[in-house]
Amino acid sequence: MTTTFYKYQGTGNDFIMIDNRSLFFPKEDQNLVAFLCSRRFGIGADGLILLENDASLDFKMVYYNSDGKEGSMCGNGGRCIVAFAKFLGIINKTTEFMAVDGPHSASVNENTVRLKMQDVEELKSKPNALYLNTGSPHHVQIVSGLEKFNVAKEGSKIRYGIYGESGSNINFVEQVTEDTFRVRTYERGVEDETLSCGTGVTAVALAMHYLGKLKDNFAHIIALGGQLKVEFDFENNTYCKVHLNGEAKQVFKGEISW
Repeated sequence: MTTTFYKYQGTGNDFIMIDNRSLFFPKEDQNLVAFLCSRRFGIGADGLILLENDASLDFKMVYYNSDGKEGSMCGNGGRCIVAFAKFLGIINKTTEFMAVDGPHSASVNENTVRLKMQDVEELKSKPNALYLNTGSPHHVQIVSGLEKFNVAKEGSKIRYGIYGESGSNINFVEQVTEDTFRVRTYERGVEDETLSCGTGVTAVALAMHYLGKLKDNFAHIIALGGQLKVEFDFENNTYCKVHLNGEAKQVFKGEISW
């Protein structure tokens, strides 16, 4: 079979996009998904995303990690699929779509996508860290010397050591200014450091506010692949109206056979 695909990236977090509204793609084939995401033998990506029809909303997002397994919510992937839907003519400037963690709304302004994330009610204390779920589970830990920090080694150690086989994404954070933070993330499913993680960036902003490191209701987060902005409100002990803002761009289009 030969399939047309599109490659998108959001602050260096890259995804294979496939228009699967006709449901032709054999998504139960984990080995195929892993092959397509392989940087040596396939297209190469942090994940694969299928755009499908939804009964009540504009479209449905189905996300797979690069290991071939269906994943939890991906914030940068969510922004990229909104850009993809606009490219396909499914939406114009605003949308509401379905993802694995429920409905999301978003808006597009040229190459910038503003994606509404789910509310967060609970943050749990861990040794020297916080744990919260922003659509995907995240461990947020403040460190010093982030630039030289061994993210792959330490992230893997915490991912399995504290959270077991199901695991968690691991974020290491360093404060730059009162509203700006640097973050490096080890992603489960990729099992390595990625250039950016949207749900991780979101988790960092909320965790820094929770810890009193961030006074305002927005944060600029610098990932290896670029900068994102997170906005939120804090009402009735709940983080709500959470939005992830940043670029989402099509890189190229191609065909691949298997």
